[in-house]
Amino acid sequence: MEVEYRTHLTAVLDVTCFLLRQGLPFCGHDESLSSLNKGNFHELLEWYSLRNDKVFRVVNQNDPANNQMTSSKIQKELANACATKITCAIVDDIGDKYFSLMIDETQDVSVKEQMGVVLRYVSKNGYVIESFLAMVHVPDTSVISLKNAIDCLFAKHRLSLSRLRGQGYDGASNMRGEFNGLKALVLKENPYARYIHCFAHQLQLVIVDVAKDNRIVSDFFQYVTMIVNAAGALAKGKNNFGNITMTGNTIPVPNMEDHMRIRGRSRREGQVITHFHHYRIEIFCEVIDLIAQEMQNRFPETSTELLLLLSCLDPRDSFSKFNIHKLLRLAELYPEDFTMTERMMLEDQLATFIYDVRHDPDFINVGELGGFARKMVETGKHIIFPLIYLLIELALVLPIVTASVERVFSAMNIVKTDLCNKMGDEWMNDSLVVYIEREVFATIDNEAILQRFQKMQTRRMQLPPLSLTHMPHISSTNAGIGSSSSMHK
Repeated sequence: MEVEYRTHLTAVLDVTCFLLRQGLPFCGHDESLSSLNKGNFHELLEWYSLRNDKVFRVVNQNDPANNQMTSSKIQKELANACATKITCAIVDDIGDKYFSLMIDETQDVSVKEQMGVVLRYVSKNGYVIESFLAMVHVPDTSVISLKNAIDCLFAKHRLSLSRLRGQGYDGASNMRGEFNGLKALVLKENPYARYIHCFAHQLQLVIVDVAKDNRIVSDFFQYVTMIVNAAGALAKGKNNFGNITMTGNTIPVPNMEDHMRIRGRSRREGQVITHFHHYRIEIFCEVIDLIAQEMQNRFPETSTELLLLLSCLDPRDSFSKFNIHKLLRLAELYPEDFTMTERMMLEDQLATFIYDVRHDPDFINVGELGGFARKMVETGKHIIFPLIYLLIELALVLPIVTASVERVFSAMNIVKTDLCNKMGDEWMNDSLVVYIEREVFATIDNEAILQRFQKMQTRRMQLPPLSLTHMPHISSTNAGIGSSSSMHK
């Protein structure tokens, strides 16, 4: 019976994993035995059993009604076991490294306030990783509610606020407020968790504010938009030509309708360019000056200084921006991480380091800081120059943009739809963790998930040792039905 129990439970897990990875709903409108569509979970399990004799025998045997392992409670417990192993893997990968926190909040389809939490860190191999940690329901978007949710989340996953080196939020007052915002509350506990307002959002606000206050700038960007749209429509028209294949080459051939449509677009584009032509170089300069002035207002002086210092680590053009004095100043901004003695050692390391990498062929074609970090790990220079690698790590963990959190909200709209608007918070979070972190999920062994599930509460049956079962259909990892696993970087 124990062997059959493992076979049955693993089959149910395979189905659960497949649905979670695809972001598909589990339940059906009518799950009765007479229903022609019992929902994705029951239908997929039946499909699976019909194609595997061992699974068919255990799924269709006369088990007690309370040991069918197909109830919604079992489904949710398995999903929770999957999500828990993923978050444990992420937290274990972070370890005692520095990391940054990115947060945003939105309403789900059931009009409940949800807070998305993403962590950014540098892996042991030098890769910059942005991992989704959780979607947390908050009663409101007040600063206290958000801070309490973060504290609970950090306590749950044993994350230390002292290792935080960056915060990335939007520009809402409850987030970036200088005195009472979430940023300020975190800085009171950790002054080295530097706040970065999403650069993409700031640049958008710069353009909006400048255009709103200046008619010339508004017209300028309106004409730029018209030109881009006209050019895009023209390119699309060219891509819709018919094709003739001759000697292996595909040649676009327009028909008469295509030709007339493109002539019309070209005429409209020419009218736009005619208007745009009236803009003199003085107006272009005025637009640039207004944008530069607004950028100074939007980007705090402290953030600007930090970014200018970080640019000295840029490996392009043989480290042409490298500057020892500025990098020492950067280390001074992190007194918690660089003692006075270490800053003196850093000065010596920097002089040796720049000579080393400029004469090392492995670093000739490195074009960005992330690739530079990976190359340092590959060549072992992160061990030879540990203080310099720490500077690079601190630079890479800073959250310049918060696009990852926005992508979480896009995934939430897939998982929690109008038809699934009664989905509970824990069920939605578990589903999102598996759906978003599929790459991490693919590295987790099925046995770890089964053992986690087994320990969640007392079960009627116990899992026998895996060595006692010989079931080739059971996947060794959670790749499950019709999938292959991949390793997390």
